[in-house]
Amino acid sequence: MAPIVKAERLMNLAICLLSTKRFVSKEDIRAHVSGYQDQSDQAFERMFERDKEELRSLGVPIETGSNDVFFDDEYGYRVTPGGLLPPVEFDADEAALVGLAARAWHEASITSATQSALAKLRAVGVEVDAERLPGLHPVMTTREAGFGVWFRAILQRIRVTFDYADRGTRTVEPWGLTHHRGRWYVSGRDVDKDEVRTFRLSRINGQPRTKGRAGAFTVPEGTDVHELARALDPEPATHRATVAVRPGRAAALRRRGEPLPEHPGPEGFAVYGVGYASARALVGEVAGYGSDVVVLEPVELRRAVIAHLQARVRVDGVDRGRHDDEGVTP
Repeated sequence: MAPIVKAERLMNLAICLLSTKRFVSKEDIRAHVSGYQDQSDQAFERMFERDKEELRSLGVPIETGSNDVFFDDEYGYRVTPGGLLPPVEFDADEAALVGLAARAWHEASITSATQSALAKLRAVGVEVDAERLPGLHPVMTTREAGFGVWFRAILQRIRVTFDYADRGTRTVEPWGLTHHRGRWYVSGRDVDKDEVRTFRLSRINGQPRTKGRAGAFTVPEGTDVHELARALDPEPATHRATVAVRPGRAAALRRRGEPLPEHPGPEGFAVYGVGYASARALVGEVAGYGSDVVVLEPVELRRAVIAHLQARVRVDGVDRGRHDDEGVTP
């Protein structure tokens, strides 16, 4: 059997403590939470204390208490009833925990280990309240390479170096992970540029690499990684264009647009009204669809698209001419 990784062990421990209203003894935790059984006494003590503090640092409120009013020296642990993760906003560490949960829960091996842990807890008489678990059931998944590296780096405050798209190597002090509009982002300080930046994980080439020691930086007070990710959203539309789209083409443009079936357009095209904030951005987008999209109104936008396409043709013609010249044999 493959060894239990730390992320899996943390999730098993969190689910164990969350799934019961009673206090779970350290002995039961050791016996029934995957990842602890094969450890020596000293190794288990160190591992458990470290895991418990990491969960607390991520916002999981673990409390200590006793189930027996006559023997209150027999301590156990549980998540404070009703106290797991505030329902409104997450800070950087809580966002990282949600990301880890989302990734871990959809891994079949972890799901089976979790179910096994719950079954063992029930077998030894621990009252498992399954209704408390749906709060951990995420609707997000991630297959992004290096997700675990980012999680550890955020938790331990370690810088990370990575190759980003076609923009070269970057070094970042990661403040938090967030899931926004179906994609994962990491936000933090770009060390080389000394600016706050947000990077999309799917655009990272290869594996990110930690750099330097733990505790190398602090996250500025009041940082909201969700707000940083939302800043990537396009500006609200302040203008409107009328475009004709060939059926089955330019899906993104059609999704944003409002069908205008009564508006006249070229034969074989459907007409849409599309809002936009930046004429330059829309010109580039429409030009990218080539002959599949035609701007009908406003006239200024239509002329800008035509000029953009004409400039592209001239550049391509020059490049093609250079290529042909290079291929000529003297």
